[in-house]
Amino acid sequence: MRILISGAHGMVGTALREALEQRGDDVGALVRGTASGPLDVAWDPAQGTIDQAALAAGGFDAVVHLAGEPLLGRWTDSKREAILHSRVSGTRTLAQALAGLDTKPQAFLVASAVGIYGNRGDELLSEESAPGGGFLADVVQQWEAAADPAREAGIRTAHLRMAAVLSTRGGALKEQLMPFKLGLGGRVGSGKQWMPWIGLDECIRIWLLALDDDRVTGPVNVVGPTPARNVDFVKALGQQLHRPTLLPVPVPALKLRYGGDLVDEMLLYSQKIVPSRLEGLDYEFEDRTINRAIARALDS
Repeated sequence: MRILISGAHGMVGTALREALEQRGDDVGALVRGTASGPLDVAWDPAQGTIDQAALAAGGFDAVVHLAGEPLLGRWTDSKREAILHSRVSGTRTLAQALAGLDTKPQAFLVASAVGIYGNRGDELLSEESAPGGGFLADVVQQWEAAADPAREAGIRTAHLRMAAVLSTRGGALKEQLMPFKLGLGGRVGSGKQWMPWIGLDECIRIWLLALDDDRVTGPVNVVGPTPARNVDFVKALGQQLHRPTLLPVPVPALKLRYGGDLVDEMLLYSQKIVPSRLEGLDYEFEDRTINRAIARALDS
């Protein structure tokens, strides 16, 4: 296959590109500025522009859209605008450009997020569940709707709603490794909140499935099959590192560092999410528990 990726240098994008090239696919990247590789395509998602001629010349079978403003950081008004605009504008720019091609790609796969479900306590959530409330829920709804031009043009379009990706390359696990190694790791808040998770290797296997399987359309929860609470994550990581996890992490200290809104929506919200679409496709998870996913992440 010939595949174009935005966000190709991020944690997931880098791992996905490695996996695609390893199996023999040709991969190009959407780049800001001058395109350097033979399959690279220049674009400016903030301005909503893209090199349409290069996109057409690439003859891509599929386009994977991973780019977006990082969520980490205080959610000031300007940060919120960047989080929303980068996702909506980038997705809309790509969707409109793909819809305008004479020869369209077979698939448009867009990264999405489990943040769409909001804070739902112990409610079991699948792709059929209604959106929740909160900043991230609003962002994700607009983000997914921005892909409509591609969908309406007949391009198979899927939204991979990703949970926190467990990897030592980046993300939440990497952030927490040092405190846990020092014996300072512990639950956040009550620890009873459900915390959706997915290992990086498993995440990449799911993206490959989405590229290859024409049945993958619409929203897809990219989460592990066994829901886990925050205390389960803490216990599993502590056991793997052979460190105690007795002291709870002070929530006020977290809010002082990251801001109250981010801590509330990303660390304290409870989301008991299951991968119903993947299970319906008979996808076989390699990491069925958070313990196994953490062990694999640390081993790699």
